[in-house]
Amino acid sequence: MTTMRDVATHAGVSVSTVSHVINGTRRVEPETVERVREAIATLGYRPNLIARGLRRRETRTIGLIVPDNSNPFFADLARVIEDRGFERGYSVILCNSDLSEVKESTYVDVLLSKQVDGLVLISSSNRPRQLRRVLSARVPVVVVDREFDALPVDQVLVDNEEGGYLAGEYLVGLGHRRIGCIAGPRDATPSAKRVAGFRRALAEAGVDLPPEAVVRGDGRYEGGESAIRELLGRSPGLTAVFAYNDLMAIGALGALRRAGISVPGDVSVIGFDDIQQASAMVPSVTTIAQPAVEMAQAALDLLLGRIRRVEEGPMKVVLHTWLVERESCRRIAQAQTEEVVTSPRASNVPYP
Repeated sequence: MTTMRDVATHAGVSVSTVSHVINGTRRVEPETVERVREAIATLGYRPNLIARGLRRRETRTIGLIVPDNSNPFFADLARVIEDRGFERGYSVILCNSDLSEVKESTYVDVLLSKQVDGLVLISSSNRPRQLRRVLSARVPVVVVDREFDALPVDQVLVDNEEGGYLAGEYLVGLGHRRIGCIAGPRDATPSAKRVAGFRRALAEAGVDLPPEAVVRGDGRYEGGESAIRELLGRSPGLTAVFAYNDLMAIGALGALRRAGISVPGDVSVIGFDDIQQASAMVPSVTTIAQPAVEMAQAALDLLLGRIRRVEEGPMKVVLHTWLVERESCRRIAQAQTEEVVTSPRASNVPYP
């Protein structure tokens, strides 16, 4: 049977270095880590994680629940958490709640039964029931991209209101006055903040955002398609639209194109997240970027600190957003805005 000493000999390092790589108990140079991992793979070494966990009362596993793993933003968060967790000796169990509270509740049960050392939660809603259960079980937990200020829990967020404000400020700066908004799901806590910031930017410029110019989508591509059709039906003549996230912005862009409406010639579109697909679209999508890598790293650092029994009050990390200007928005003169409002084409939008 292959032993840790065999791995050390094969990698040309000490047994203690192999132990540090496997257990994440000390920082090891990346080149050395890679050499040890290659030796483990080549020799087929399998540490007895269960026995070790029983001895130390730990499993070296972390649970991660995301609301929609088809959304590249959450996929990026999960990838970074998994990669960085592995580097520090933890395996990550990824669960996709698929925007379902029932699935989220089931996965919380599963992860608690597996005695994970900690949990990163991106909740499917703003209701705190599942989070309360994790806290009651005294399992360290960090909430990402959702706000639960009424509970004593670590949180990693972006300034969503700032991001919404940047989107509104940008569109107004381009001369747009007939502006619509595709909001996110009602239970997604970032949506309200993004819309609030967007409204504030428009209000400061004297631009109204009437109720008929705001519709909700489910945060997915298809949600963006249906939302833009509803939005232009309710508020014809819009020259610009802010979408809750890039997936819905891309969905809106596709629906507009199929309807023969030019982006950005007739309607400018701006999203939120800066997923990779946004830059690959034609036209590429202007967006408000979130620092996914920094969010994931901050969440993992906070969680590992709690696992190691760091005694301090709940921490809230709030990161900034920024504008990424691409091709899906254009400058429009005020005279052009008025012309679009009275255009027969804008009043009778052909829907795909």
